[in-house]
Amino acid sequence: MRPQPAGLYLHVPFCRCRCSYCDFAATTELSLVPAWYQAVCQEVRRWQKDFSLFDTFYLGGGTPSLLQPSILIYLFEELRRFFRFTPDAEITLEANPEDVFPENLRLWRSLGINRLSLGLQSLEEEDLRFLGRRHTGLVAEKALRTSLEAGFDCVSVDLISGLPGQTEKKWERVLTRLEKEKPAHISCYQLTIKKSTILAVRKENGERVVAEEKQQEKLFLQTSSWWRKHGYLHYEVSSFAAGERYKSRHNLKYWRRQPYLGLGPAAHSFSGNRRWWNVADIRRYCEMILAGCEAVAGREELTPEQERLEEIFLGLRTAEGVPLHLLSDNPQLERTLSTLQKNRLLSREGERIRPTPAGYLFADVLPLWLTGELPVSVLPLSEEMC
Repeated sequence: MRPQPAGLYLHVPFCRCRCSYCDFAATTELSLVPAWYQAVCQEVRRWQKDFSLFDTFYLGGGTPSLLQPSILIYLFEELRRFFRFTPDAEITLEANPEDVFPENLRLWRSLGINRLSLGLQSLEEEDLRFLGRRHTGLVAEKALRTSLEAGFDCVSVDLISGLPGQTEKKWERVLTRLEKEKPAHISCYQLTIKKSTILAVRKENGERVVAEEKQQEKLFLQTSSWWRKHGYLHYEVSSFAAGERYKSRHNLKYWRRQPYLGLGPAAHSFSGNRRWWNVADIRRYCEMILAGCEAVAGREELTPEQERLEEIFLGLRTAEGVPLHLLSDNPQLERTLSTLQKNRLLSREGERIRPTPAGYLFADVLPLWLTGELPVSVLPLSEEMC
């Protein structure tokens, strides 16, 4: 029996500077790159017998695009030496706009990278300064245009909404400029303030660092409506694709609970009913791996009930939704479904339920309503919000 292809994630924890919203395992100490590279190569050898075939590979960060060409070349050689990739593997690289120029684009394509994820976040200068980004709106637009012209199978862009002072009119300017370039995929995240970030410190000092909840909702629904109107599929809470073939196959593995292996500090892995994750501290990760030890910080083995609940929670973050049989133990299910459908938060197609764009706003609480953990208390949404 052929093994099921897994997804491969490699965490590149290096950045030139720290963005104000970032709480990822990342460092600006680029002197650690050689040790990290050696540790990753060692970790690859550790897992070659457990994971032999991959059909997606995602280089995330951090800022993978800042890696020197020699490091990237040697890294891909090492990966292909110990792992096998399917001929149609989706291979994604996250890139910052300031790293996008013809020489790098040619190198990335020569390595087999066929999907580029550009961290634009916004095109408005005020937004970019607030977020601590190093590029300007014009640099971001040029990077997107140059990437599209370079011939990648898919170019995706990342955006962040919900900044203080971000109005629908300002946000429409960003969406309009992006739509003209026709990226194949868009990921739009709502700004959240995480502990230990620069924005968290500014919030503690009394600064307003995020839009009010109602404004965040309006911007979310505006984004969804905009891209759907222009032919994009809103297939996951934060993701839009210009057709089925442009959906992120790698990210869908997470939502579908398919196997994936994570390499590097803080990387998570999943197989069957087991999940494990590496230590987040970069120096500690390198020390442990290079000493011949595992760098695993924790493990968990899910019970059948935990697996069922996880399938519900993850499925309701996507347009695929969940089958009704997962909810059959809730005696109030039909009444709950009726209420949620009336409020246009769910749609029902036979024995499957799916969240609507407005329902995505309740992605964290929908599963609790549907499993009976919380009573349903939903006010009808306005026509504008739906």
